[in-house]
Amino acid sequence: MESLENRLGYRFRNRELLAEALNHSSYANEHRGGLGSNERLEFLGDSVLGFVSAEYLFQGHPDLPEGDLTRMRAALVCEQSLYEVARELELGSYLKLGRGEEAGGGRERQSILADATEAVFAAVYLDGGIEKARELIIRVLLSRGPAAEERRDYKTTLQEVVQRRSGQALTYHMVAQSGPDHNKKFCFEVRLNDQPIGQGEGHSKKEAEQAAARDALENAAEL
Repeated sequence: MESLENRLGYRFRNRELLAEALNHSSYANEHRGGLGSNERLEFLGDSVLGFVSAEYLFQGHPDLPEGDLTRMRAALVCEQSLYEVARELELGSYLKLGRGEEAGGGRERQSILADATEAVFAAVYLDGGIEKARELIIRVLLSRGPAAEERRDYKTTLQEVVQRRSGQALTYHMVAQSGPDHNKKFCFEVRLNDQPIGQGEGHSKKEAEQAAARDALENAAEL
C-alpha cells in the first residue's frame, strides 16, 4: 500500500478505504465477510470526478459555453483517460481479483482499471476531503502533459459520447489528400448520421481520423 500511496502522493489515515477501492467485485464475491467490492466507491468517485473536472474547466475557460465545456469534460474523463491514469499508477498490480477474472487478464482490462481509478478518487475524497481529491485528480488526470494528450483516443471518446443516445451512427470519410508519396497528408471528415461534425488532417489516415474526432469533440454543435 505504501508504494501506491507514494505514486498517488497521498497518505491515507484509513487504509481500509484504499484497500476497498482495489477490491474488484469478483474478489469480494469469493471472500464473503471481508471488505466489500469497489463498486460503491466507483459510484461516488464518478461524481467527485465530474464535479472536480467541471469546476476545473469552468474556471479555466471562462468564455466557453456550456456545450463546449461538456464536450471537453467528456474527452478528459472518458474511460480511455482513466485507463491511462491507472496504467501510469500501476493500479493493476494492486488489484484484488477473483480467480476467473485473474485468469482472464482482468489486471489489464480497460474497464476494470478505469473503474478502479474512480474508486481510488472516492477513497481519497472520503479520507482527506474534497481538496485532497481535487489535488490528486488535477495532478494525475486533468493537467497531464502533451505526451498524454497525444496518446488520447479521440475516436473512442467521440464514440462514447454519441452512444449516450440511441440511433447514432459515426462514419469517417477521406475528403482530400496531398503531397508526395513519402510525405502524404490526408484530410478526413467525421459525420454523425451523415452530417459533418468535424474535420482533421494528418500524415496517416489514422492520424487524420483522430484529428477529425478531436475537432468534433471541441468545436461541433451539441452531440
